[in-house]
Order: sequence, then structure tokens, then C-alpha cells
Amino acid sequence: MKPEKEWIEEAKRNAALEAVKHVKDNFVIGLGSGSTAAYAIEEIGIKMKRGQIRVLAVPTSYQARTLAVKHEIPMTTLEEHPMLDLTIDGADQIDDELNLIKGMGGALAREKIVAFASKKLVIVADERKKVKFLGENNHPVPIEVLPFAAPIVMHKIKGIQGKPTLREGNRKVGPVITDNGNVIIDTNFGLVHEPAELEPKLKTIPGVVETGLFVRMANIVYVGERSGVRKLGEKD
Repeated sequence: MKPEKEWIEEAKRNAALEAVKHVKDNFVIGLGSGSTAAYAIEEIGIKMKRGQIRVLAVPTSYQARTLAVKHEIPMTTLEEHPMLDLTIDGADQIDDELNLIKGMGGALAREKIVAFASKKLVIVADERKKVKFLGENNHPVPIEVLPFAAPIVMHKIKGIQGKPTLREGNRKVGPVITDNGNVIIDTNFGLVHEPAELEPKLKTIPGVVETGLFVRMANIVYVGERSGVRKLGEKD
């Protein structure tokens, strides 16, 4: 049996390779963030160098942009292409209805904007990310918030039975700052049985920029497993 780290990375790569099969020549695509999406970006770059496809890409984060440059994928903007053919992105949790929690990498606002601009959202993840209900294993919902509003947002979140924590930097004093200059409040709501009800409650709090709840946005999910890749969604 393969060591855990080895099979997980293999599962991530296999899921990403399946997702890249959806990328066609002359597509304008969104490039997601995270370790699994990174494998997809690498594969797209390989296909371009081989002359199999030509694409333009909109990265969702500094990390995705850096990888696009590394793999020589030409970039564009939403100003130039407000409608994208496809986005490939990762997820932190995926429930039975293909609702997602995203944002542990801090790019949730841009990820949701790019996903919303896309005709199709394809999610890639390893099997550890698949859950029955969002919030399992005390997983928080990331919420991007204007720094000025953070105290009142945390107060209001407690009023709807959330347990908010301001995300602190790793090897850095102070809070994590997103690419948009905002802070992230990680909130534990327990099991999220109705994400479609929770998301608007959070979005109506002044100062909330975006939430990590991606409700009914994913079209296809590829889950990398020890024994292969499982497809969820369209015609699964």
C-alpha cells in the first residue's frame, strides 16, 4: 500500500488530468487556486507547449498567476472576457449536492467571481474533501470581510450561532490579508444542512465581501481516490 502522502498527491493529479480534458482549443478559462488546481494548470501548460490547445486564462489568485507564468499560459482579464468558457478549481469540502466550502487558501472572493463568470465550473479534489454535509470535522466557513467591519461582523455572526475566528498569519504577526486587502473570518457553524439559507444571511451583514459557501455552482466534480477518479455531476 502506498504511503498516504503519495496516494493523495496521485489522486489530486489524476482528478486534475480528468478536468483538463474539458479544456478545448481557443477556450478562455479560469484558473483556480490550491494544490489540486495547480496540477491542472501544469497539465494545461504541457498541452499548450505540445501545440494541442491554445487558451487564455484568468487567474483567481497571486498563486494561480505565478503558476500560469511558470507554465507559459497567456493571461487575460474579465474586462476583456467577462464570460469564460470554463473554470477549473479546487475545494475544501464538497457535499452530496455538490455545494462547496472554499477559501482556506484565502482567494474565495476572486474564485467565486471567476466561477460566476464561467459557463461551467469543474472542481477537482481528493477523496478526503468529500463529505455528506458541509462543516463536518469542525471545518469552518471562510468569510472575507472589510477590515473596518471585522468587529461588527464577528458580533453578528455570533448572533446566528456561528463561532468566528479572525484568521492569523503563519510566521507573520497579525491577520491574514487577502489579495483584495481584506481579512478572513473563519466561522464554525457545525454541520451546514442548508447552505442556501446560511449564505444570504451572511451576505446581508454589512462589511461581508464574500463567503466561502459555493452553493449550486459546481457543474462537475472529479474526486481522486485511491482506486481511480470518481465523477460527480453532469451525467455521473
